Amino acid sequence: MERARHVGAVITNLAGEAHLVSRMSDALLGEVNRRQEVLRAAGRFANLTEYQRARSHGAHLPPLPALFILVDEFSELLSQHPDFADLFVAIGRLGRSLGMHLLLASQRLDEGRLRGLETHLSYRICLKTFSAGESRAVLGVPDAYHLPSTPGSAYLKSASGDLVRFQTAFVSGPGRESRTERTSAAPPRARLFTAATVDTPSESADIEPPPSARTLLDTMLDRVAGRGAAAHQVWLPPLTQSPTLDALLPGPGHRRLTVPIGVVDNPYEQRRDPFVVELDGAAGNVAIVGAPRSGKSTALRTMLLALAEHHDPADVGFYCLDFGGGALSSLRDLPHVGSMAGRLDGDLCRRTVAVVTSVMRTRESLFRRLAVDSMAAYRGHKADDDPFGDVFLVIDGWATLRQEFDHLEGTITAIAAQGLSFGVHVVITASRWAELRPALKDQIATRIELRLGDPAESEMNRKRARDLSGRPPGRGITPSGREFAVALPRWDDAPTVNGLTEVIAADSQRLRGRWAPSTAPVVQLLPTRVQRDELEDGGVLLGVGERELSPVHVDFAEQPHLLVLGEVACGKTATLRLLCRELIRVSTADEVQLEIIDFRRALLGVVESEHLSGYAMSPASLTSRLPAIIDRLAARMPGDNVTQQQLRTRSWWAGPDIYLVIDDYDLVAGATGNPLAPLADFLPHAKDLGLHVVVARRSGGAARAMFDPVLARMRELGCMGLMMSASAEEGVLLGTVRPSALPPGRGTLITRGDADQLVQVAWTDPP
Repeated sequence: MERARHVGAVITNLAGEAHLVSRMSDALLGEVNRRQEVLRAAGRFANLTEYQRARSHGAHLPPLPALFILVDEFSELLSQHPDFADLFVAIGRLGRSLGMHLLLASQRLDEGRLRGLETHLSYRICLKTFSAGESRAVLGVPDAYHLPSTPGSAYLKSASGDLVRFQTAFVSGPGRESRTERTSAAPPRARLFTAATVDTPSESADIEPPPSARTLLDTMLDRVAGRGAAAHQVWLPPLTQSPTLDALLPGPGHRRLTVPIGVVDNPYEQRRDPFVVELDGAAGNVAIVGAPRSGKSTALRTMLLALAEHHDPADVGFYCLDFGGGALSSLRDLPHVGSMAGRLDGDLCRRTVAVVTSVMRTRESLFRRLAVDSMAAYRGHKADDDPFGDVFLVIDGWATLRQEFDHLEGTITAIAAQGLSFGVHVVITASRWAELRPALKDQIATRIELRLGDPAESEMNRKRARDLSGRPPGRGITPSGREFAVALPRWDDAPTVNGLTEVIAADSQRLRGRWAPSTAPVVQLLPTRVQRDELEDGGVLLGVGERELSPVHVDFAEQPHLLVLGEVACGKTATLRLLCRELIRVSTADEVQLEIIDFRRALLGVVESEHLSGYAMSPASLTSRLPAIIDRLAARMPGDNVTQQQLRTRSWWAGPDIYLVIDDYDLVAGATGNPLAPLADFLPHAKDLGLHVVVARRSGGAARAMFDPVLARMRELGCMGLMMSASAEEGVLLGTVRPSALPPGRGTLITRGDADQLVQVAWTDPP
């Protein structure tokens, strides 16, 4: 029947396609709604009869033909999908006024499944049944059971209850030429009637022409095929192929940060809508969740390329962490990409997150300085020293990041919570919604759900999620339960993933030429070695920070103590050597005195000026020098005669600040005791006494050593910390930093009131 333009749709083979059955239900309900809207818009007609009467009297109204819904084996449909009984009841209740009619056929009638539908079935046709009970169920009488076995013998029961027996026409047999066709093809020849014997025409030639190879139904369809206006398409073809991105992208006049990434199947409205993501607002953070091989990475590339097509790299930049098998690496040459870090690029991963964090913090201060209250206002007069546009931190494989870079999870969660106000977005992919902690998940408004491994975990529509099982990659459901297909990131109109990497690489080069010379700022790695002479002078310099690749200083006036931990040959002694030289550079001997405890003599000769008040290279020398230090500190303790003004200005004593620099603290505080234990009582008064303790110790066994009275008191007072390279097995030793293997001279600086920052300590040559 599909050749006839009368046919709006032929839907078949639904047994193994559960999603198509649900789609058919939406399409039929949508047609009911459409017809109601047409009648209402045309002048609030009560029913189709009034509408057709108005058209016959010359009203300019679109045609609204009667719609026949034919369901073959409807009992089988209701057995597998009982909800369809409610749909048929709704059509039976409203359909008569809307011109919608049900024609249901089945081998037997199960009245238990009709659920009220029988009151809306005006006519019943019953052919010969296998039992009198089946006849009685349809007609109310057993007459159909007694029909002859001739095919087509039937009873018709009308709405009034009248029972009419009839013989149906047979249209599936071989067709014959009609009388009109035979007359036009071979006009009859007149013959003279005589008594002479003549040849009798063969019956097969004149009376019964040879049967045609086509059936009567085929012949009738040949005549109506191609004639008249096509019926309204109630049923659009289902999504079988993913579209390509070039067919979806808007032309000029598109909204900022708003791009289509696929198509949404909307059978209720009998159309397909673009699947659009709007990232210029509260929905700027994105999560794409789907089972393995469900198309997450492809969806990510589609969205990034769609943004890159209509946005200058100066306005949009992508900073990618690719833990999804390398799919994002095909975007490496895109001018909008400022970083592309893989699972093995630990330093670049940390640095990428640090850059994004720095952009957010910098803009926070710029907003305050420029007196702007939103990112939209800031874009209008962006600061000249801000080379970034809207920044997208893209993470393909959230579970991998949590497993191997767990220390970044808190930072990324903070970016998602605060970044949208400053034009910083977070885009992640995950295999399950449960992988996202609530603190992060609550900050993500744009949620794209592809086919899940367990449909019960769906946050969109669990019933529709089950329908996606077995569907090709790139299929998902919207929050309203509609199926969508993500577009393929290609511009050659080829709906296949074959050669996708090469196509994306070619498009990246095309966009690079299009936007040249504009590119997104590239993430620079923290150097593995920094010479002190290459950095500008200032306060007490420590090195170069990863956050902005700028010099980092330590403020001993604010936080008087520093604890350096790390494994052998990680750069602890080089750090102490640098700090000693920096203290000499920024202070005179009258302001700073250094007391060095160095049992391995690695700092020998570093301080040879008047700044050196003592050098202890052995336990014996320390024992001889320590009483003088203790007495000096005790003398600075405020007495009873110290006034409040003197306490406020710290003027009850005069002299230089004392810096106690201790290398290899594990040798000083041995198993036999700790000669420095008396210092613990002076540490809480360090600011008043001008005391500063700088300690370097091996990380091995540091967890146990933290119960040492001096180290324990330093940690309690919130001293500065520098966590250098160490084994992760040591556990958290300083702050919340988990130890890890780092290059020599590198460590995480922990200071009070500021976020932890990775620092490359500046190098100074030993004496």
